[in-house]
Amino acid sequence: MATVGNLGALQTLGVVGAGQMGNGIAQVAASAGFAVRLNDVSAAALEKAYKTIEGNLARVVKKGGLSAEAATAALGRIHTSTELAPLGEAQLVVEAATENRNLKLAIFQKLCPVLDPGAVLCSNTSSISITDLAAHTDRPERFMGMHFMNPVPVMSLVELIRGIQTSDETLDFVTTASHAMGKTTVLASKDVPGFIVNRVLMPYINEAVQALYEGIASREDIDTAMRLGTNVPMGPLTLADFIGLDTCLAIMDVLYNGLRDSKYRASPLLVNMVAAGRLGRKTGRGFYEYPAR
Repeated sequence: MATVGNLGALQTLGVVGAGQMGNGIAQVAASAGFAVRLNDVSAAALEKAYKTIEGNLARVVKKGGLSAEAATAALGRIHTSTELAPLGEAQLVVEAATENRNLKLAIFQKLCPVLDPGAVLCSNTSSISITDLAAHTDRPERFMGMHFMNPVPVMSLVELIRGIQTSDETLDFVTTASHAMGKTTVLASKDVPGFIVNRVLMPYINEAVQALYEGIASREDIDTAMRLGTNVPMGPLTLADFIGLDTCLAIMDVLYNGLRDSKYRASPLLVNMVAAGRLGRKTGRGFYEYPAR
């Protein structure tokens, strides 16, 4: 089990939010041998998350990456609840709610009183200030960013972000926990909007959207040019659909508002796509169409 200093051993990991990111974090933690307490306000979301994890593990077993016994054991380590109280058993809790500052703060207000006083609290935010979020908790020195990549079971990276208040001990503890889950970590040592990944990625995606808006090329040619010209596995417009255009817009707004530089202003096309409800894969239509299976 992961252990650092007087934080003790990580045995139970809590996850708040059972969406795509939350269920992925729960899966990798349970597969690494940790007990998992998965929370969401929606019982239906928790049921869907559990079935998703079950299906993902079954595919890993089919490919020979995991034994059937190990998959069953991992599922058995995951306990779901719409109540926050079970999270009090966790030494580390990761908030994986939508990229919305006010929503996250509302969660922390309810969550902190039920946590063990020594527990570490992390946010899976991909762009929001860790220092700001930490200041609205009762444990700013034991708070930091733990940004998993999507899809969590496949992507090997965890981007770690420390706030001004984050202690060295907390950073060591979360780093060790990430490695125990089989992840490679990078550290954003400065708490700036977008951190490392989205500070670079989102302007790239936004510029591709702007190129489409200006009629420079078709969606297919923009994606093909970047996929074959830079040897990335997915073109920027396809990637935006995969991430969710609403999430892309939210991150661009954080960059623009936080850095006050016009180069981070969201493309009008991205704004209009979100306004039209064309959010990408999750709605069946974004820059491309995704027929229901």
